[in-house]
Amino acid sequence: MVYTIIRWGTLVGKFKNIFGSKIDNTRIIPITLKITLAFTLFLITSNLITNYINITFNRVELVNLMKELMVKDLKELYNYANIQKEIFTFNNDTDAAIDNMMKKGISQFKNKKSIAAGYYISGKKFFQSTATGIESNQLITDTELFKTLLDKQKENATEGGLTFQFDNKKYIGVYKYNPAWDMYIIRGEQLTEFYSKTWVIFRNISIIIFVLSLICAVTGIFILQYILRFVEVITQAIIAMIDTQKMDLIDLKGATNDDITFLGTAFNSLSSSINNLLSIFLKFVNKDIALKAYKDKVIKLEGTQKELTILFSDIKSFTFMTETLGIDIIKLLNLHYERAIHKILNNNGVIGSIIGDALLAVFGAFDENKPEKSSDALKAAYQIQMVAESLRQKISEKEKELLKERGYITAIEKRIFQAVMLEVGVGIDGGSVFYGNIGSSERMTNTVIGDNVNSASRLEGLTRIYKISVICSEYIMNDYLKEVDETEYYFLHIDIVQVKGKTEGKKVYWPIKITEVDSSMRNAIDFFTKGLQLYFEGDWEAAYSFFKQSALPVSNVFIERTANNKSPDGWNGIWTMTTK
Repeated sequence: MVYTIIRWGTLVGKFKNIFGSKIDNTRIIPITLKITLAFTLFLITSNLITNYINITFNRVELVNLMKELMVKDLKELYNYANIQKEIFTFNNDTDAAIDNMMKKGISQFKNKKSIAAGYYISGKKFFQSTATGIESNQLITDTELFKTLLDKQKENATEGGLTFQFDNKKYIGVYKYNPAWDMYIIRGEQLTEFYSKTWVIFRNISIIIFVLSLICAVTGIFILQYILRFVEVITQAIIAMIDTQKMDLIDLKGATNDDITFLGTAFNSLSSSINNLLSIFLKFVNKDIALKAYKDKVIKLEGTQKELTILFSDIKSFTFMTETLGIDIIKLLNLHYERAIHKILNNNGVIGSIIGDALLAVFGAFDENKPEKSSDALKAAYQIQMVAESLRQKISEKEKELLKERGYITAIEKRIFQAVMLEVGVGIDGGSVFYGNIGSSERMTNTVIGDNVNSASRLEGLTRIYKISVICSEYIMNDYLKEVDETEYYFLHIDIVQVKGKTEGKKVYWPIKITEVDSSMRNAIDFFTKGLQLYFEGDWEAAYSFFKQSALPVSNVFIERTANNKSPDGWNGIWTMTTK
């Protein structure tokens, strides 16, 4: 008794394993079940198709046999019609002849939908019998039938096979012309009724196929479970590693020499590689460096010249914020960087460095990355602005709630609210820079070095002067326009500047989102552009009037410059910056 219970419990456990188990509320379907279901499906499908093809071929033979039987009936009916014609010549009783021929037709029927009829070539009925024993009120109105008979008559074909419609059903039959009555005698059987018997056979065979396939499927599952038993061993080992968050080797003792064992061996090799990479991840955080370390299996102090796009962002009025918030400035910075860095990473950027309120990001560092580094940088720049705007909006709402609740805000609270209203400037430049690892074998860091890196920082500084959020170089504009088929930005040329520490002028641009350029802004841009052209030409008096008409925030800088209506001596269109 105890043995029987144990055996039953084991059997139930095996059946439960057929459908897998749940891990974190997710059911893991065993591969044995998937393979068995797939093969069972193909097996059933192929058998059903074979069964259907067999039925179809058999139908052809059955139809031919049915035609032979109908020809026999037709000959009897034909001869009987001739006899009735001879009787008619004596008694001249048409109704009696029709009634006798109808009864003769009924005596031949073996199916419920059988029909025997006599029709003139014009389509007029002479007699008609159905299997019910009662003359059908439904006539054969198939015009194609009578057209076919007419064509056969012209070809002197007085008998043969045909198909026709009767009572909205398709019939197959045979015909023979009777010259005694000058009519066509037709004997037919409904195809649907004839085929119904073959469908019964098809159904019965299909049921047998399903039952046998189910038995084979269940048996196959147990066989496959044994063959693929090490799949479960590997799966359980991986689940254990997930739980412990530690890579380990899978015990493959007793495994056969097959693909499953090779899979386990390959995983063990991968596990060893990942354990090696874990030590690398402690030294590098940027995704591109981690991927390279994983690929090369070694860390090197090296770098390469790359064509990259550099984004530099800085928080404005940071000194005021630090003085006001004190140690809490760290919380504010982390709140901002948590979202800003996420936007950079989502746009294929990597973080070069974070120094207090300043952040340096690099785009185009991934070897396999699509060549849209400037496009990605511009997207990230405006998404960083959206992050800051979202934070300012929340702070503003908090201030309004506090004011509504208490009716006033203290001077200290007002100062704190002002301090946390983050405003971020972004400068973007690009070109050939050094990108790689520097440091020592014990501690390394990834960095980017080049004139364009410093330039991005200088461009960010210009955002404070020109009162705009994002400024980029001519390189970024040209590179972006090469990358895209349809631009999302209008690049407004705002100045040619010689930043501190440089000897040459640099064209700077304000990338404005096309969606923000409405008719009023377009007018402001047109006034500014005309004024800027006159400004470069040295006609500051005319330029001043255009700048005054422009509503762009950047126009205020040029209004101040051209207020005296006279350009400096030796003016070459380049404005020299005296501060960073």
